[in-house]
Amino acid sequence: MPLLRTLSLLMTTLLSGCSALAPVNWLVPNHGYEKLGSLRYGDLPRQQMDVYLPAELKPNAPVVVFYYGGSWRSGERGNYRFVGQALASRGIIAVIPDYRLYPEVRYPDFLRDSAKALAWTRAHQADWQSPQGPLFVMGHSAGAYNAAMLALDSRWLDQEQLSPDILSGWIGLAGPYDFLPIINPDVQPVFYHPDTPVDSQPLVHASAASPPALLLAGAEDDLVDPQRNTRQLAEALTTQGVATKSAVMDDLGHIKILLTLAAPFQHWAPVIDQVTCFISQHGVSKTDDQANDGFSPPSSSACKDSKR
Repeated sequence: MPLLRTLSLLMTTLLSGCSALAPVNWLVPNHGYEKLGSLRYGDLPRQQMDVYLPAELKPNAPVVVFYYGGSWRSGERGNYRFVGQALASRGIIAVIPDYRLYPEVRYPDFLRDSAKALAWTRAHQADWQSPQGPLFVMGHSAGAYNAAMLALDSRWLDQEQLSPDILSGWIGLAGPYDFLPIINPDVQPVFYHPDTPVDSQPLVHASAASPPALLLAGAEDDLVDPQRNTRQLAEALTTQGVATKSAVMDDLGHIKILLTLAAPFQHWAPVIDQVTCFISQHGVSKTDDQANDGFSPPSSSACKDSKR
């Protein structure tokens, strides 16, 4: 299918929401990684994940658990092969879990699933030759919220007898971190609007205990305000002394920033480079104070593009 026709179809399907991403995978290489599909991290139907191992897997490669968006109402891990491929092609082990969605569950059950998936990942890193590899969480949109809450609010990992200390860092793309009162009617019932708990907001939990953070958003995002969310959380974490990098990137919207992870669109903006640089810079195992040696960052010039 010609590229322009594929792009036209892609943008049309994206109008229906973040989960309509299957066409992106048509343009992404289906080699260069090994996929371990439908691994169970729990007993419930949606408690499954896919793992993407780099073709040249090196010992103690960094591990990233990626949570997708969809307003906590939609999403399928299979639509995000392009994310797995992007990370695996950089020498990173990518873990993409499903989690329960509304109306099956509401806040905070999807956070419990997210924590459970992270705990399972940590327990199985040795299966992928990465027993001491640095561990990160990452997400887009609602998934960035999930990642933020695991990194900032210890309640969820406490339930798995863990803490945010296991994380070498976390990465949020176009994340909603401060969204009260809830305006989006699709999200209102997910968080019991108008009785949404104040402590459901990641910004409330910003503290010096946070792992290092990389927060990226698009300047043209008309769904999640980058100034209120990305900028405000970055400032709060920086004030607390947390190693934080952030950027609101020109010519990117809410979905386009996600699409820049896909191989054919990486030239739109250096998002995957920033992610890879951040992982390289903070890729120190939490069980061994030795820098990861099985992972190579992009060029030094690419790593300078991030703005605080």
